[in-house]
Amino acid sequence: MSHRARVAAVYLLGFFVDLINMFIANVAYPGIAREFQAPVSALAWVSTGYILGLTLVIPLSRWLAGRFGARRVFILSLTIFMLASLAAAGAASLTTLIGWRVLQGLGGGLLIPLGQTLTYALYRSHERARLSAVIMLVGLLAPALSPALGGIIVDSFSWRWVFIASLPLSSLAWVLALCWLPQTPREPAGRFDLKGFALLNGGLALVLWGLTSLGENNEWLSGSALFVAGAGLMTMFVRGSRKHPEPLLDLTLIKDPLLRTGMLIYQCIPGVFTGVSLIAMLYLQNEHHFSAAQSGGLMLPWSLASFAAISFTGKMFNRLGPRALFIPGCLIQGAGIGLLALLSVFPAAPWLAIAAFTLMGAGSSLCSSTAQSAAFLHIRTEQLADASALWNINRQLSFCLGVTLVSVMLSAWQLSVPAFAYPLSFTVAASSVIIPIMLCLRLPGHAIILERLLQEHQQEKL
Repeated sequence: MSHRARVAAVYLLGFFVDLINMFIANVAYPGIAREFQAPVSALAWVSTGYILGLTLVIPLSRWLAGRFGARRVFILSLTIFMLASLAAAGAASLTTLIGWRVLQGLGGGLLIPLGQTLTYALYRSHERARLSAVIMLVGLLAPALSPALGGIIVDSFSWRWVFIASLPLSSLAWVLALCWLPQTPREPAGRFDLKGFALLNGGLALVLWGLTSLGENNEWLSGSALFVAGAGLMTMFVRGSRKHPEPLLDLTLIKDPLLRTGMLIYQCIPGVFTGVSLIAMLYLQNEHHFSAAQSGGLMLPWSLASFAAISFTGKMFNRLGPRALFIPGCLIQGAGIGLLALLSVFPAAPWLAIAAFTLMGAGSSLCSSTAQSAAFLHIRTEQLADASALWNINRQLSFCLGVTLVSVMLSAWQLSVPAFAYPLSFTVAASSVIIPIMLCLRLPGHAIILERLLQEHQQEKL
């Protein structure tokens, strides 16, 4: 195995461990609720706390890697993650469980940006499309396998064991990181942007808290206030970063059209799908009397279609360019969401649900894998740490924002036109693909890939 393949393997293993812990806890909710007598709104923080920890630590990734070396920080992060996992399994109350989940997220949150930076630096720009396809395939396995694995663990042992389930893989990642990750040179320690860190993390925390509260019918006012306050802090961070000589994150990277478009695509396509899939589960079970197994089984055609789309992107990105993949992906997702709306007209047609999830899997994954490939095409090696941090913060926020927007929209329709709430929500969500399509029309075609290949060829000659 080549050196860069070893580094990529460590990154992918850390990425997989991170994602498993994001999805596996959901199946433990009933057991946690029974033991701690907790309401659903409080249980949501078992997952939200983990996502919050993941998100808050990402802005530190570049500074920590420069100050202490990426290898040291990666290994320390894994150590914190494993200790917090053990502590979460032994939590004596819901409050302590949420606290350990936040710490677990703080440990795991550095694995993705650090691993991504180390790995992408070893691959040339035109080689990153295939690497991105492998990353997306690993990202596909976690939500597909975690619920089933977690269910078996909870049924066989108890809810506490779901937090221990990832320890064998994280231990393997720890050992491989010791053996395979290269020693990276430390950079001269610049002045840490403490004010920027406080503003950004305070803003992110309030935005995530506000988005979570907005998803609950009785928390709209407080959720809106928290979201606005968080957005205000983040605005102050952006203004301060423009003046700071050594900002926490290089926000000028967002001027790169491919990175910016990729981030917006993630908000509009995978983000919206996350919200649509949530209300689709409620719709199918409550309105069409699907069993939990039947509705959950729809993730199988979704996963198969996603696998095909990601594989296609890995092979065709360098031939077609981003625009030729983004636009069909958006249209396919829109068609899939639209089929869910048709279930109100043809309620006795379960094949519509299967077709809908198949199309959504293909469309969403075609867009997300293309976005991952395109976003870093023009990013130089020395900019990868900042670009990776920005990308991963945006990815975390897209899931929360998508769930909130679709849930709030459904709640609004249920108050005004309850009989048509679900079909209207699906119709609006399907129509929203017009926004990313309009963004993609400005993107260059295959010429951008040829241009980048020529630049790299000239650099190699020099």
